[in-house]
Amino acid sequence: MKKYDAIIIGAGQAGAPLAKKLAMAGKKTVIIEKRFYGGTCVNDGCTPTKTWVASAKAAYMAGKSSELGVPVKRFSVNMPQIKKRKDEIVLRSRNGGLHAAEKTKNLDVLFGEATFTGDKTISVNLNDGKKQVLQADLIFLNPGAKPFIPEIEGLSDIDYLNSTTILDLDYVPEHLLVLGGNYIGLEFGQMFRRFGSKVTILEKSSRIVFHEDEDISAEMLKILEAEKITIHANAKPTKFKQNTGGKITVTVSANGEEKKIKCSHVLVAVGRTPQTEALNLPIAGIDTDEKGNIKVNDKLETTAPGIYALGDVKGGPAFTHISYNDYTIVYRNLIEKQNLNINDRPVPYCMFTDPQLGRIGISETEAKEKGLNYKVAKLPMAHVARAIETGDTRGFMKAIVDIKTKKILGVAVLGPEGGEIMTVLQMAMEGGITYDRIRYCVFAHPLYSESLNNLFMTLED
Repeated sequence: MKKYDAIIIGAGQAGAPLAKKLAMAGKKTVIIEKRFYGGTCVNDGCTPTKTWVASAKAAYMAGKSSELGVPVKRFSVNMPQIKKRKDEIVLRSRNGGLHAAEKTKNLDVLFGEATFTGDKTISVNLNDGKKQVLQADLIFLNPGAKPFIPEIEGLSDIDYLNSTTILDLDYVPEHLLVLGGNYIGLEFGQMFRRFGSKVTILEKSSRIVFHEDEDISAEMLKILEAEKITIHANAKPTKFKQNTGGKITVTVSANGEEKKIKCSHVLVAVGRTPQTEALNLPIAGIDTDEKGNIKVNDKLETTAPGIYALGDVKGGPAFTHISYNDYTIVYRNLIEKQNLNINDRPVPYCMFTDPQLGRIGISETEAKEKGLNYKVAKLPMAHVARAIETGDTRGFMKAIVDIKTKKILGVAVLGPEGGEIMTVLQMAMEGGITYDRIRYCVFAHPLYSESLNNLFMTLED
């Protein structure tokens, strides 16, 4: 048995930086990763998908360039080259993080699967076939989540794709059927439509991006349908059948009617589930909820004192930046003796469809449900000078403001550089800058953010 000051399970966007910082603070630390260093973000999430989004955007712009007076007569999508570029960028990031960890004093890196065997005791089945037993007073769990696969008749009999395995494709599917009309499904759906696939999206709710306001859903639907993506809401797949010749027949129940859709590939993008099964959490006194998420308090400590859960495994917002913020809170509390918690922290996010959807704070729907005294400022991108000049006026800017205090309560920007524009308003929210000040703020012309003047001029009495 080997004793450490700290054990970290999972080298994701919380575990990896935490391991380095604890080791640099003088704690003898070990980090255990069963697959690739860097976690979902680097290997299966942000890095590879946004690399592919860039390639898809280039294809889209090649097709649209004649509108800007630069006709591209012929272009093709080289999927092997697109995959090669993505793989190189992923490996650079993964290997960079691993190399930095391996040269950090006081830090050991193990590759294998960890499981609790007792109080503060962990057994690791190493990938090289050996086994190690470790103990530490401080343990941090950052195993992340994996794609959730629903139980549907025939689904296990077909060679379906998920958000990880689809990244291995080096060809363009003929017809991609996507299960799930939210962030992952819409990003991949639009991406592969631009690569050249026929794309059909099935969403079980009454509209896509159901958690957003209705006007956002409607505008997103309009944007995607303009790219000839077929979207069925209130649609539930009930059966999958692999046909001879490689085609797949999907039986779908939609709005009370049954229909059959033939496709070449199926992408399952209906959510993610925490990777907690192998950890044997009960023996360590760690409680989970009905979905397998690890229960934590507002300082991210589990029901077992001295054991913390960070990132996607604890449920809640499954974003890289939240995972990273988890690390900073835990580290500053334990090493710098601060008294931080996760209550009321901002949760910005961006969906990387094109155009982007940047979001922070409460939605109009939430403001209405809470009975707040609010106003809505809204400006179509068609009224934004920069959007007109660049030839992309899809979407709108929207802000929820408090009538009495004039503070910004929430923002949604569905438009070009939507995430960047949202971040400008997030900074205003963080600093307590009221909308009436932004209305007359001097911004450089003609930036997208300059139109925040016009956005809040819509609220003039």
